[in-house]
Amino acid sequence: MKTFGQRVYEIVRHIPKGATLTYKEVAIKAGRPNAYRAVGNILHKNHDPKVPCHRVIRSDGKTGGYNGGEKRKKELLKSEQKRM
Repeated sequence: MKTFGQRVYEIVRHIPKGATLTYKEVAIKAGRPNAYRAVGNILHKNHDPKVPCHRVIRSDGKTGGYNGGEKRKKELLKSEQKRM
């Protein structure tokens, strides 16, 4: 059985370029709808480039945190939108 963190990484790994999910949507898909803050904490610790954490945003549409910095997160999201 996968841990919650493993489920979070699996869900985020499959977010396509140009798309985003909210922290809450990831929490719901991972089976713990109220654990959206835990999703953020899990993703903040990620350093695997195969898990595109920058594609997870806040429910209010703001980018939210990113372990590479908020500026970098915005740049990544913007560059992926241009390719679509």
